[in-house]
Amino acid sequence: MDKKTRTIAGRDITESVADALQYISYYHPPDYIRYLSQAYAREQSPSAKNAIGQILLNSRMAAFGRRPICQDTGLVVVFAKVGMGVRIKSTASFANLVNEGVRRAYLDPDNPLRPSIVSDPLAARLNTRDNTPAVVHVDLVQGNQIEITIAAKGGGSENKARFTTLNPSASVADWVVDTVSTLGSGWCPPGLISVGIGGSAEKAMLLAKEAMNEPIDMSDLIGRGPSCAEEALRIELYERINALGIGAQGLGGLTTVVDVKVATYPTHVASKPVALIPQCAANRHLKFILDDSGPIRLEPPDLSEWPQIGHEDLHATGVRRVNLNAVTKEETASWRCGETLLLSGKMLTGRDAAHQRMVDLIDAGKPLPIDLRGRVIYYVGPVRSVRDEVVGPAGPTTSSRMDGFTDKILAETGLFAMVGKAERGPAAIESIVRHKAPYLIAVGGAAYLISKSIKAARIVAFEDLGMEAIYEFEVQDMPVIMAVDVEGNSIHNSGPLDWRKRMAADSIARCIGV
Repeated sequence: MDKKTRTIAGRDITESVADALQYISYYHPPDYIRYLSQAYAREQSPSAKNAIGQILLNSRMAAFGRRPICQDTGLVVVFAKVGMGVRIKSTASFANLVNEGVRRAYLDPDNPLRPSIVSDPLAARLNTRDNTPAVVHVDLVQGNQIEITIAAKGGGSENKARFTTLNPSASVADWVVDTVSTLGSGWCPPGLISVGIGGSAEKAMLLAKEAMNEPIDMSDLIGRGPSCAEEALRIELYERINALGIGAQGLGGLTTVVDVKVATYPTHVASKPVALIPQCAANRHLKFILDDSGPIRLEPPDLSEWPQIGHEDLHATGVRRVNLNAVTKEETASWRCGETLLLSGKMLTGRDAAHQRMVDLIDAGKPLPIDLRGRVIYYVGPVRSVRDEVVGPAGPTTSSRMDGFTDKILAETGLFAMVGKAERGPAAIESIVRHKAPYLIAVGGAAYLISKSIKAARIVAFEDLGMEAIYEFEVQDMPVIMAVDVEGNSIHNSGPLDWRKRMAADSIARCIGV
């Protein structure tokens, strides 16, 4: 055999994929933590600073507890560069070796990860129960090793991916900024925006998806200055996107992105394909190399780089405590946008599938299996609990998916309030005003932190839906932020607008030397 040829065992690929997925489920990349810590230190918006602080505290807790950062443990995406001097010793295909690693990682009894993949996207949409199959991209390259970049991409950010084909003379920067301004906050900022330009439609999307896994280096880039058009575009987009004032969780603030990535590829003379993909605050990815020395060995990151943020830092002032077991309509009507509430008592949960079933029962004139009158519902699908946990990581899901059910649920059940993630659409806000049922948000990216507020959990309806079943949670001091009050005021509208005006005024003042 040629001495430059290496034989890599298929089991090493599988074991390495499994270990990497477990690793990224509870360890943030240290570069992201460094940049997010800087954002926390300079943030001036109280709501956004609180949200960033929760994400950082959650990250540290997840790292020490070795439990998922986020309840949405992601769609697995693999970019593999396989050296042509490599022989893979296996009877299985490369994709099957990867999928077996995914299966082992997501079914790990010590840290089970939530399976989110459905086998049929059109009709039955049955969960595969082990998060397979992964999306696998393989390139054959020179060399005698395998480089694998593996990511677990959350659905909230993946759903905000966008594509267009611009005229060759059109501005990529203008399209990206305009597009980001319309995405809302369901992609869980602060994160990254990755842009792919050129090639064909599918190539542009792949460029963006792969580039978002590169190291965060924006401050270094700004410090030394751009050396090419791509780097100049990165800086321009970073500054213009943050100037939108969207802020953490869309609450309005200084930091919407900690970095922007740009990748390009030659394209047709008549074309300018452009893809945009956001990366959420979970930001799970890892790059590793396999040779013939066995599976990877991963060392924990230096957790001293994680800032020492405690609950007392997040809730020092301006907190309202709410007893869910005795809450009244008069009390919920007094909640105002932007204030932090700590919820204690019993609440219900329910996501898309549960809402669909409830609406179907209402339409059929049948009783619901649980009384919603006077209750608060939390849009969540938790990770399965282990050991002495009451519930696994239990962060919010994107609330706009419930907008189509909201008016009927509020009208027919007497529900008092809703808790979820990101903004509500106009129709949902109209229903909130009509039925005087406010909407609050929990911080996306703080799932493990939130789970520690849950002191008891039991399934009360639709058990066959798995993580989408309706639970009753007993919570203590669960942190939420008022998002839409009974008058229809929305923090996701007023917050970014206010901070966009403030930043524009500060920029003008600096220019004229005030």
